Amino acid sequence: MQLLIEQVLNGLQLGITLFLLAAGLTLTFGIMGVINLAHGSLYMVGAYGAALVAAKTGSFWLGIPAGLIAAGLAGLAIEFQVIRKLYERDHLYQVLATFGLILFFNGMASWLVGRAPLMMDTPAALSGFVEFIPGVPYPTYRLAVMLVGLAVAAALGLTISRTRLGMLIRAGSTHRGMVAALGVDIVRLYTVVFGLGAVLAGLAGLMIGPIRSVQVGMGEQILIMTFVVIVVGGIGSVRGAFAGALLIGMCDTLGRAFAPLLFKATFSASVASGLAATFSSVLIYLVMALVLVVRPRGLFPVGG
Repeated sequence: MQLLIEQVLNGLQLGITLFLLAAGLTLTFGIMGVINLAHGSLYMVGAYGAALVAAKTGSFWLGIPAGLIAAGLAGLAIEFQVIRKLYERDHLYQVLATFGLILFFNGMASWLVGRAPLMMDTPAALSGFVEFIPGVPYPTYRLAVMLVGLAVAAALGLTISRTRLGMLIRAGSTHRGMVAALGVDIVRLYTVVFGLGAVLAGLAGLMIGPIRSVQVGMGEQILIMTFVVIVVGGIGSVRGAFAGALLIGMCDTLGRAFAPLLFKATFSASVASGLAATFSSVLIYLVMALVLVVRPRGLFPVGG
């Protein structure tokens, strides 16, 4: 039971991290119609920005604004120099351009800091354990990640649904010409949206630093899972991104934790380990296929 509770909590933590990435990708892909394969690179930039400043100053807290600023500036630069020229182009142009950006960011990271992974120390205030369930101590830092993610989700939901900016974002996603005719600068609006998505990706990256190593290519490792999240949740839906992130995070974590136990009960240890690894790696895609069979547009499609 203790293992189950711990893995459920780990699944929630992964899901909330995925949501921060998926929310930014939902804004750019679902609302702006831009396929940004370099979104994972912004996640990496945020992690590196925080890790380098934290290592230089010895303060994790100073690394937070550094990571957010680095990811935000990188996102604005991408939008201004590349994405802005591709809004009216076919998606193939966007895929090729942003794939090139992945290679550029990975090359720059290797050149500037090397390919050796960086480790971020957990801040002293969050380095302990919390036993909010008797007999199940859980790392304070992981709980803090969950709380920050939930706060961001609530703030983003309110922004999209209750503010003028959110109204313009929703209107611009479906009636771009009409919004422009009313005097709204669509290009500037999309710049703001892209920058917000970049900051969210950077936040996810810097928060994952003390849990996993910060290394070149870390964005690509999680980008595919993020695309699965927005497809499962419903393209363009922030609420769907949240639901899809929790579902995929939970399935991935529980699958990796319990698949070996499940297969060892039936097969020999050597066979079971191979089957478990294969099953764990494809589980989220099986879940995606099942969701799309039942809900072809995702769990919470826009306007659905």
